[in-house]
Amino acid sequence: MSKSSGKKGYTSVQIKNRKAYHNFELVEKVEAGLSLVGTEVKSVRMGLADLEGSYARIIDGECWLVGCSIAQYAEASGNNHEPTRNRKLLLHKQQINKITVKLQQRGFTLVPLRIYFNDRGLAKIEIALARGKRQYDKRAKLQKDQQRRDVARSMKEYRR
Repeated sequence: MSKSSGKKGYTSVQIKNRKAYHNFELVEKVEAGLSLVGTEVKSVRMGLADLEGSYARIIDGECWLVGCSIAQYAEASGNNHEPTRNRKLLLHKQQINKITVKLQQRGFTLVPLRIYFNDRGLAKIEIALARGKRQYDKRAKLQKDQQRRDVARSMKEYRR
């Protein structure tokens, strides 16, 4: 999951919300900064975060990440953070206004897709404006993927 980047001593950690791709139809993606305290940054660098079941919400003109769990940093004795606190997402006012208008439409939600560190070492989060999929849509996608794998397997055997 981690791979080396250009900077010395840094590894690029990505925490992904795999279920979001299955449960939601992604309409628009947005990159936002993530406001973290020191022990949270160290935990995320170690890959100890979970985006499953989390969502973003706009409250009083600010965007907040709700339900994201970042495990406590083991080496921090008493100065640790609360694992499931709400975290502020750093977006421009124009971006927040644009998202707010779209969220007021029926059926849209803000879903976090992944947390990563950019080339400058800053924590970023990719959120998406998404609409929930119906059960039959999920089944149809799984069936289509299975058929694609079967065709690829048949083609591989045919080429031998």
